[in-house]
Amino acid sequence: MLQPVVRRTWAPRGCTPVLASWDRHDRLSVSSALTLAPRRRRLALHFSIQARNVRWPDVYRFVRAVMVRCRRPVVLVLDRLNAHRSAVKRLVARFGGRVEVEWLPAYAPELNPVEPVWSHTKHSDLANYIPKHVGALASAVRRSLRRKTREPDLLRSFFKVAGLKL
Repeated sequence: MLQPVVRRTWAPRGCTPVLASWDRHDRLSVSSALTLAPRRRRLALHFSIQARNVRWPDVYRFVRAVMVRCRRPVVLVLDRLNAHRSAVKRLVARFGGRVEVEWLPAYAPELNPVEPVWSHTKHSDLANYIPKHVGALASAVRRSLRRKTREPDLLRSFFKVAGLKL
């Protein structure tokens, strides 16, 4: 959202930092996936940014694009968002044995390794950031996620936070 994630910061004594923002509720929807190559154990972060809410066709296109990049059978681990359920039905019907689906338990974001990606992005990279418009927010999110793709140790830590061994 265009509202900043306010985090504690340092300032000279008597000079309280002020974040000047207005009450705007424009936002972006970002889809992401962490992939692990089974033999070489290489990690990758894939993402897609759009200016509207995510619907099942968006999820379908995103997963299909990830599958094209992976070129191997894929195990999808998804939460129970309705858009995910609808897209998975169509993916399984289209790709059959090339897609295996594992559902996360309901209300268990701590088991999802993508959740720490968003936490790190919001609370670290974009903390106290006030974008002027949605385009500026999209650019900042894209920069943050691209930086993460170049840090394999950081990507491994997201799996570790979720309690998954690589």
